[in-house]
Amino acid sequence: MPKMIAVANQKGGVGKTTTAINVSACLAELGKKTLLIDTDPQANATSGLGFDPKQVEKSIYHVIVDGMAAADVILTAEMEYLNLLPANHDLIGAEVEMASLIARESRLKSSLKDIRDRYDYIIIDCPPSLGLLTLNTLTACDSVLIPIQCEYYALEGLGQLLKTIILVRDNLNPKLEIEGVLLTMQDRRVKLSYRVISEVRNFFKGEVYKTAIPRNVRLSEAPSFGKPVILYDNSSSGAQAYRELTKEIVANE
Repeated sequence: MPKMIAVANQKGGVGKTTTAINVSACLAELGKKTLLIDTDPQANATSGLGFDPKQVEKSIYHVIVDGMAAADVILTAEMEYLNLLPANHDLIGAEVEMASLIARESRLKSSLKDIRDRYDYIIIDCPPSLGLLTLNTLTACDSVLIPIQCEYYALEGLGQLLKTIILVRDNLNPKLEIEGVLLTMQDRRVKLSYRVISEVRNFFKGEVYKTAIPRNVRLSEAPSFGKPVILYDNSSSGAQAYRELTKEIVANE
């Protein structure tokens, strides 16, 4: 069975999609058969792997709303061992359409049954909200990776995410756990970053990854070229950080 990891934080701009893309790419680089699933209506994980969402005719929307087979929607990425289940802008109305569906919280889980065993890892990029799309992801996954930006209000709003994880664990997915907490956008020149890191490590105890992701221009540029950072600039600090993070994730198995 593969490890299914949701990358989630209802707060936007914390490096969630960047993390989903680059962890997926680094897993593939290690020879792990990996599927990245984009459940964010903004479709940034899709464009970040070089696919134009406007040109994507079939997406995760058609899988979870219309019941299309996931295998018929999966795309092959530029890297060996990396596949994508894309999003497009049809997903914008998905939560409204799903509201009246039977077992609406388990649509994604049911849709992945036929393809799950093809992969070593399935990474799911969640929307920056705690709506039905995120709920579906938490119901389907084994664990949640939580990116937190190294800024003053880093822990603001996380209480609601943690409450949601507990509710899903109690009612829909008893095995759901926190995979780890990832500190992102660290600026080593700023003392505040170190105070935030200390605060987050104290709050989450042993759940914070040793690797923190630095602010890095190449990491920010890579999505506009439709590439993970390890393909855009293999030697950049962002590429090296995501490699180290991915090693931590694999080592935790």
